[in-house]
Amino acid sequence: MTNATTANDALQTYTNILKADGPAGLAFLNKRVPHRYTGVYQLKDGMLRNLYLFDKQGQHIPADIIEVPLQDSFCQFVLRENGFSTANTLRDRRLDGLRFQGALGSYHGLPILDNYGELFGTLCHFDVQCLALDDSEYEFLRQAARLLPRYINTRALRDGTAKVEHQASSAALVA
Repeated sequence: MTNATTANDALQTYTNILKADGPAGLAFLNKRVPHRYTGVYQLKDGMLRNLYLFDKQGQHIPADIIEVPLQDSFCQFVLRENGFSTANTLRDRRLDGLRFQGALGSYHGLPILDNYGELFGTLCHFDVQCLALDDSEYEFLRQAARLLPRYINTRALRDGTAKVEHQASSAALVA
């Protein structure tokens, strides 16, 4: 079995999860990486608001990562450069002066377009530790970001219906 076949199988599995469970399948995406968090953020009125978040540790989500001004976020680079990845935020000079530099050790994100082809937000893996993401996994995340608009009802999300996914015994979606 080639890496391309394995990636295609994984993408099909992810699609099946989205169809069956929706709306973001973050537990599946997060299981593939060592990062603690995998999230979907929506850009609205200059703020990035977390809509879905999977935490491997299943703990209370810190308020400072729920809603972040665009100018303080790493997501601004995702949106400007069509993707952004850093395994060590403290050593990444592109992040100098940003509030979360060093507080988050690693960040890997890609843009999400809504089901009308307009910029919606970001899909990202991040952690307080410095963790790399290999190129094949980053490409898988890119493909996942392209699939998401089909399964996230972006109009409902624009009305403010957010959910958080936690690592729990069943990793179920909770309000």
